[in-house]
Formats: sequence, structure tokens, C-alpha cells
Amino acid sequence: MSCCCPHAQSASRFFSFFARRYRQRFEKKGFEPSQKQLMEGLSQAGYQGLTILEVGSGVGHVHQTLLEQGAASAVGIDLAPEMIKEAERWAEDRGLTERTRYIEGDFIHQTNEIETADVCVMDKVVCCYPDAEALVKITLTKTSKIYALTYPRNKWYVRLAIGLAAFMLKLIRSDFRPYVHDPELIEHWIADQGYSKTYEARTFVWLTQVYTQ
Repeated sequence: MSCCCPHAQSASRFFSFFARRYRQRFEKKGFEPSQKQLMEGLSQAGYQGLTILEVGSGVGHVHQTLLEQGAASAVGIDLAPEMIKEAERWAEDRGLTERTRYIEGDFIHQTNEIETADVCVMDKVVCCYPDAEALVKITLTKTSKIYALTYPRNKWYVRLAIGLAAFMLKLIRSDFRPYVHDPELIEHWIADQGYSKTYEARTFVWLTQVYTQ
């Protein structure tokens, strides 16, 4: 299913443009600090032998690394077709093709194609959705054990930076916008589904949390 709204279509084009750069960056530098925190939190929660759903999976370096370190299988879904292509190529290069499946499109509109996974991962995805509540609540319905996400801290300097980024995107006539959503609301939505926070870490910009049932 293709993206069905101007925001999603613009996000697809925006991230497709950077797909090859994302892979090259990871191959050269590895995980960035917030992603190292995400991996640490997932390691503490214990994902070995479990199934992974990564929403906004990008070029695949998070869930493919989890597979190399003991996860059973992974499904990645992303709006950007070039991200999906890079992820599929990388899975083949890493010998993970039989343990991965990729879906192109907007997760919220394709839930019927996705089975419930033990672990849901969203690395810097909440900030790409205008309706964070819908994203969080629907992804939780597809998660059974571990819920892990990284999203922007609600600080003035983060709001300023994202506001400037939104303004620049408007100038170039893109409908895609980044967002800062309230962490207290996000935590409330997750806790309402019976999850407890077992890990939290911060960088200057990003907040990483892992929840378990």
C-alpha cells in the first residue's frame, strides 16, 4: 500500500533521498550514541530468541544487528522505498534474508499485514508522526513483550531546532514535518497497556526508553 497523505508522501521522498547515506554512515561509524543506548536497553530486557517488529526500520541496521546477536526473526516497515531496498540488500549481504521481511508503507494503514511480534522497536520514529497517540497505541497492539523507542526530549532547544527544521521544509514546499511530543503522554499511553519502564537514557537531544510486560 502506498502512502496516502501529503505528509507521508513527503516523508517517503525525504528519507529515500538519504537512504544510501544512512547505510554508508553506519558502515563507517556504527551506532550513534542514542542507538547504543537503545541496544543496551534491549539487551537488558532480553531479546534473544524473540521476534522483532521495527517500525520506521530505515536501512535495517538496528533489527539486523539484533538478529546477529540472537533474535529469531524480524519484520521491518518503512515509508521510504529506497530505505527498504537498502535494508533488503544489507540483509542479503549479512546472510539474514531468510529471517527478515520488509514492508513498504505507513504502518498505521497496514496493520492487517503485520503479525504481533515479541519486541517492537521505533528508533526516532515518533517524531515523524503528527498523531503520536495513534502510532503508539497501534504499535502496542502488535507487541507482546518488549516495547522500545527513542524520540526527542521535550526541551526548549530541541523544540527550537525542530521548529527551524519544519520551517526549512516548508520553504522547500515539503509537506513532511518533524514533531516534539510530550514524553509524559507517551509514557502514560504505554503504561495504560500494562507495560513497565525498565530502562531510560538520554543524550542532549534524544530520550530512549524500554518497557516490558
